[in-house]
Amino acid sequence: MRLVTFIQDGRWRLGAVVGDEIIDLAAAHDALLGGYHIPSDMRSLLEAGPDAWSEVERTLQADDLTPFARPLSGVKLAAPIPNPSKVVAIGQNYMDHVKEQGAEPPDHPIIFAKFPTSVIGLGDEIRWDPALTNKVDWEVELAVVIGREARRVSADRAYDYIFGYTVANDVSARDLQFADGQWVRGKSLDTFCPLGPWIVTKDEIPDPHKLPLRCKVNDEVVQDSCTDQLIFKVPYLIEFLSHAFTLLPGDVILTGTPPGVGHFRTPPRYLQDGDVVTVEIDGIGALSNPCRTEG
Repeated sequence: MRLVTFIQDGRWRLGAVVGDEIIDLAAAHDALLGGYHIPSDMRSLLEAGPDAWSEVERTLQADDLTPFARPLSGVKLAAPIPNPSKVVAIGQNYMDHVKEQGAEPPDHPIIFAKFPTSVIGLGDEIRWDPALTNKVDWEVELAVVIGREARRVSADRAYDYIFGYTVANDVSARDLQFADGQWVRGKSLDTFCPLGPWIVTKDEIPDPHKLPLRCKVNDEVVQDSCTDQLIFKVPYLIEFLSHAFTLLPGDVILTGTPPGVGHFRTPPRYLQDGDVVTVEIDGIGALSNPCRTEG
């Protein structure tokens, strides 16, 4: 399944992408099946657990979904998880990115946080104040969406706790990141975590470590790699993280970025007002956001 959060009458609604249409899942279920009530937002759906997920599948198997369908092109999408309790990110986790920096691969995952207030969706503006930062960078990343509460999970059971995958752009203020000596402020400015366009459930991604991914700034490809370059694989990351803190349904793990970021180019290159940055992962989708300076 491909599940989205779309906006209707100023509220988040849960939808499924079928072809070039979106199905309003809660409305369709209430009208066609009744009984169980599907939550109307993504995080609530994940918190409700497998019974709710099964009801979503039942809804999509119903005979006539036409009254609950609308063209995808005419719907405003939010981030698929607009309100995660936390976004956990991993630094320097692609071997080709480490080589780009002339560095040695880390001995263990480098962890930082992006605050939930940084999350935006497809088409939303990435914004920053030039008085605060003028070195804004792009980073395409595979994002893992947690489906079940995970505490002290072993790597061999990690996939049981994954709901699905989406695309992320780990937008970074490099001047703040490196001047601070830690990464949270430079990674967590408002609008600095585009997610989307939807969640692809894990059954459609047999191996998350075989996914080509790329980033374009305007029409230029600036990153082009594959998740087979991940140093610490997804199951190990879930084990490592869940032994430190509890992962909750709807939490998002950003798994790292490949080479081609602006900061390590010669000369360095950063996003500018008016740029459009697009991050894409084969088998999941593409996420585009325009850039605007403010202040």
